[in-house]
Amino acid sequence: MSSTRAGAGRRPIRSLFRRLFLINGLLFAIGTLLLAVSPATISSPVLLTEIPILLIGLGLILAANAMLVRASLSPLDSLASVMQRVDLVQAGDRVTEQGNGDLQHVIHSFNDMLDRLETERSTSNAHALAAQEGERARIARELHDQIGQSLTVALLGLKRVVDSVPAELREDAVLAQDAVRASLDEVRQVAHRLRPGVLEDLGLHSALRSLGAEFSRSSGVLVEVEIDPELPELGGDVELVLYRVAQEGLTNVARHARASLAQLALAVTPKGLTLRISDDGAGGVADEGAGIRGMRERALLIGARLTVAERAGGGTDVTLVVPAGALR
Repeated sequence: MSSTRAGAGRRPIRSLFRRLFLINGLLFAIGTLLLAVSPATISSPVLLTEIPILLIGLGLILAANAMLVRASLSPLDSLASVMQRVDLVQAGDRVTEQGNGDLQHVIHSFNDMLDRLETERSTSNAHALAAQEGERARIARELHDQIGQSLTVALLGLKRVVDSVPAELREDAVLAQDAVRASLDEVRQVAHRLRPGVLEDLGLHSALRSLGAEFSRSSGVLVEVEIDPELPELGGDVELVLYRVAQEGLTNVARHARASLAQLALAVTPKGLTLRISDDGAGGVADEGAGIRGMRERALLIGARLTVAERAGGGTDVTLVVPAGALR
């Protein structure tokens, strides 16, 4: 599919090249013919021995014309290629500015357009994600303060009922009590996922370890967490992006990887900070869904870069690299 589309994108450029070549070739051929029949030629009429010389001259003219036109149009191939693959979520893809005159101006204008679009998208994504986090916090508070408290009151009431109910009804009361307790635990887990209070209270280190432990309990996939003890001081936005990317990466492991082991590692490097979520599952990403695109958009908010790659021994690596200049 991709090769067909790439070929389709190159056909207009090749068509333009052929049209220019044929027009120029026709003009050169007419000029050569006029030269051959003109009194200004070597001989009039043309001698048979002069025809090969004229043909060779024509061939050289056409070859030179083809090389010049092709060289002039070659930047359009790069422009078309970037147009086909450009994705504002994966920033930085630009056309090398080459050529001269109007063609260089077109390429420069195209690169400027991509710069503006990426800036606008990053700004709008920042506002959208900030609103999303605010809404998550509001829902988490309501779950904890209202629904959680209501279930707690109901649980306490059921405890009194269990203590005083007749023996023949005690089993049903205990089942109801267990159901309410399970619902309360689920509400607390949902609230915790929506608004990681441990991130605000204890910091990124504890939040990631808590995330790994909770994921192991809920999914049955063993998670090995390795965090560099020398983490630098990070900005609130950076910590939130790292936590959300780790959360979404582990969620994808549970949904798609069919893995038995996952690894969550956060390491300090000379260039900044690297977060890696890897697993021993099926491996590979056939199609990037909303989860991965969401991680890419979050990465752009702090100037980080996210890559998803299949591991050589099986499984998938999700890597987020945060440059040193973006840590705060």
